Amino acid sequence: MNTILALLFLLSLGLFIWGMVAPKSLPKVGKRNLDRRQAGLWLGLTTIVLFALVGITTPPPVAKKNDTVTLTKNTQTVQPPAPKITTQTVTETEDIAFTSTTAQDSSLDKGTTKITTVGVNGVKTRSFKVTYTDNIQTGKDLIGEAITKQPITQVTAVGTKVASPTPKAAATNCDPNYTGGCVPIASDVDCAGGSGNGPAYVQGPVHVVGVDIYGLDRDGDGVGCQ
Repeated sequence: MNTILALLFLLSLGLFIWGMVAPKSLPKVGKRNLDRRQAGLWLGLTTIVLFALVGITTPPPVAKKNDTVTLTKNTQTVQPPAPKITTQTVTETEDIAFTSTTAQDSSLDKGTTKITTVGVNGVKTRSFKVTYTDNIQTGKDLIGEAITKQPITQVTAVGTKVASPTPKAAATNCDPNYTGGCVPIASDVDCAGGSGNGPAYVQGPVHVVGVDIYGLDRDGDGVGCQ
């Protein structure tokens, strides 16, 4: 097809030159010969029409089986967006257990206990630097800690007081209405060395602190058996 186009081009060029050089040798159009200008226009128009017809009717070239067709694909590398990294400082608290101790207390009976100071837990505060990558936690680093509340030790008092034994009342056969001497308890008591006939006697003097049931204070001065 390229060869045909080349031949048509050469033929048109030859006709154009022939018309310009010897226009009178061209065939008549109507009743008169074409002048050089008219010949040139006619040949130029003929050339354009021929080229247009050939270009429209010429099919596109078909690649042969052995021809290698190389297709170049324009690819563009898309970079992924950079991750969003943020940090935040957070605090956490932790209880510190209180300790216990005891103290002896002599005001409490032995074997008894009493809490004199109630124990209270302390508080420890820790600070962390937390890292987030695209809103997902990816790191946690301790940056500081401090005791923000001291624990209070619990104190328990332990009694050490020993109660004194209650003295036992001495076994006695003396009448409690008299002091200064033991007036025996009997059906009748007389002063020793007197004229009474007993059956029991007391060595005076004795003081009457109650009722003179035995009549030992005969003169009523509170002292008997003088």
